[in-house]
Amino acid sequence: MSFMVIFLLVLGLVLLVAGAELLVRGASNLATVVGISPLVIGLTIVAYGTSAPEMTVSTITAMSGNPDIAVGNVVGSNIFNVLFILGISACVTPLIVAQQLIRLDVPIMIGVSVLAFVFGLDGKISRVDGIILFGLAILYTLFLIYQGRKEGAQAAGQTCDLASRSPGRLLINVGYILIGLVMLVIGSRWLVDGATAIARSLGMNELIIGLTIVAAGTSLPELATSVMASIRGERDIAVGNVVGSNIFNILAVLGLAGIVAPNGINVATEAIQFDIPVMIAVAFACLPIFLSENLIARWEGIVFVIYYIAYTGYLLLNANQDPSLPIYGTVMLWFVIPITALTLLITARRTLRAKKRVS
Repeated sequence: MSFMVIFLLVLGLVLLVAGAELLVRGASNLATVVGISPLVIGLTIVAYGTSAPEMTVSTITAMSGNPDIAVGNVVGSNIFNVLFILGISACVTPLIVAQQLIRLDVPIMIGVSVLAFVFGLDGKISRVDGIILFGLAILYTLFLIYQGRKEGAQAAGQTCDLASRSPGRLLINVGYILIGLVMLVIGSRWLVDGATAIARSLGMNELIIGLTIVAAGTSLPELATSVMASIRGERDIAVGNVVGSNIFNILAVLGLAGIVAPNGINVATEAIQFDIPVMIAVAFACLPIFLSENLIARWEGIVFVIYYIAYTGYLLLNANQDPSLPIYGTVMLWFVIPITALTLLITARRTLRAKKRVS
């Protein structure tokens, strides 16, 4: 690895941390100024802004005829967002989950994940599929803004004075957000370019690169933003950023890539058989965990991170056709997955019984 690659990797990391700090500060202040709840800011401005790298990578690769990277980037990013980013953020501090996420946004995340699977069953995300997905992204965003203004207006009116609503304060916070987003995009791009070059030199195929390095690299803005939001105590932004990014990735990123691709996006058989079902399972796993006292505890965050490491290990073993892959797959299928499912069911049952006792 050359000195320039190392220099860019380090500088990219610095830009990510500084950009995340500016973005979270500007977003949390903007929520107060305009009368929209921090959760909605996290689900829209922060989530969509930090998903800009996924949008750029998937659109460019779709137009240039590399659909495996376009699909792998979206699917891999969604898995990375929930397992790794939420996991790390919960390890920093337990995350409180807003009721709106449980009632509305997580079910939507599950629904659009299933929709992507259904659209991909014929082996392609067609232009019509892309238009439908992108249209749903617009409707979802408009609904969030309407709902956020309705719910946040009263609280904002009680806690925000006239000085904080001045045009100058508004412009300053918008400036923080824009500068932070630019720093995040540039920093993640430098990291992705270096890591992708190394991976290709090691002989990894395009789908695996898309599912791992490109997906994780383009999700670095979400990682930096959610961790920084956890440190600053902006938990609504930390969780809303992840859920909103996942919804945006499927509806807007995958939808736009399907629209601009000359012949639609081909969906690899491996993605249909393994990776997209994993993405759906991860989305479903959020619901009972979020229901458990409306909190993502540290131990749940640790479990999420371990699962992401296990998933990445499977991808790498599969890419290298490692002889230990069948044993690894058997352990995952018959030991880890059943125990996880049982734990989630027990957690959900205890939570529902506790809420019944309270009511």
